[in-house]
Amino acid sequence: MAQPKLTKLELQIMEALWTQRTASIREIQETFPEKDRPAYTTIQTTVYRLEAKKAVRRIKKVGNFHIFEATISRNAAQRRLIDDLLALFGGRSQPVMAHLIESGKLTLNDVKEAQKTLRRLEREDKSQ
Repeated sequence: MAQPKLTKLELQIMEALWTQRTASIREIQETFPEKDRPAYTTIQTTVYRLEAKKAVRRIKKVGNFHIFEATISRNAAQRRLIDDLLALFGGRSQPVMAHLIESGKLTLNDVKEAQKTLRRLEREDKSQ
């Protein structure tokens, strides 16, 4: 199933659900810093859009409000974002990697983890 494209606010809401597992709209709203907290109705509208995208679902009703949970994983959402980013560069990862290195955001540990992943994928390819 194709992963939905998520906006920044949608990702922030998803982060609240990934962290808390389940939450009401009010509980989601309260995860935002008080200074930058969107209105309840903004969160509500966005949660309903996420529901339409099948990124969240209602799991129960308590009184007059619903409890929601994420239906897509953080990993799947991150992969979609990375795929979208790479598409902006024609699928080439080299410009992204160069920027990460030059900005100091790619550490030696990150490189070592990437090497481990590449070796694992190479072994899996050989075994098939």
